[in-house]
Amino acid sequence: MKAGIFFTGTGPIIILTSYDSLTNPQFIQKLDTKGFKKFIAYEVSEDEVKEKYGNHYNVIMGDLHQEDDLRVLDYDGHRVLNNFSLKKLGPPIFHEP
Repeated sequence: MKAGIFFTGTGPIIILTSYDSLTNPQFIQKLDTKGFKKFIAYEVSEDEVKEKYGNHYNVIMGDLHQEDDLRVLDYDGHRVLNNFSLKKLGPPIFHEP
């Protein structure tokens, strides 16, 4: 399972996916069909996401059954930025068509 903070046109969101990488072409295509055409993403530790979101994480994961699926865990940009330190984020993933 991969988790990432995605900085999009509407602000930062957290996405969970069962794809093997945040740069997987099928994952990128799925993001594109959902309207995420341009973004900057940072992979974050699934354990850290579990710790910060607790039961909400479990509820969202309960819906994640397909191997090629994705779920938006948090779309409240203020909460995302308060939960994660920008200084601790790894290298960015830039995507634009």
